[in-house]
Amino acid sequence: MISRLRTSLLPLTLTILFCTASVAAQDTDNPIVNPAAGAKFAPIPNAPECFTIAVEKGDPSMGPSVVLARFAPHCVAPYHWHTPGETAMVASGTLETQMKGDKAIVARSGDFVYLPSHHVHRATCNGSAPCLVFLSSDAAFDVHWVNEEGKEIPFEQAVEPTKTTAKLNK
Repeated sequence: MISRLRTSLLPLTLTILFCTASVAAQDTDNPIVNPAAGAKFAPIPNAPECFTIAVEKGDPSMGPSVVLARFAPHCVAPYHWHTPGETAMVASGTLETQMKGDKAIVARSGDFVYLPSHHVHRATCNGSAPCLVFLSSDAAFDVHWVNEEGKEIPFEQAVEPTKTTAKLNK
């Protein structure tokens, strides 16, 4: 119930977080140029603290959008899925992506990854540099965390194995 409530509150929370985004980011009828140096990254609810985004175009809480996502080095987004289809284009860094049941792939600058709607996947920023990734979604953005069996779980449970693994690797 808590997980569903958090997931259902995500669009509202994203609207509040990004209501100060530039007018250019919301205007779909005009050309847009947003220099990366001016990107204003913010955390999103129901996601690891090491993952932040800057809205480039659209409104992730309302419909299609493009965001610039920044993963801190070694940031892990455990297994999850989204209602919309998601396209990822790596701008810098080394992002390891794994679709549930498939081998992990390593995407570098210029590499393209498409994640279909409801397709369970995870991502990790490898190396010592942050990963910058353009994420495009074809509808309002949401996150549904899942366990090894694919059952939806609260975010806190999803990241717990990651914390445990990090402690073991120290």
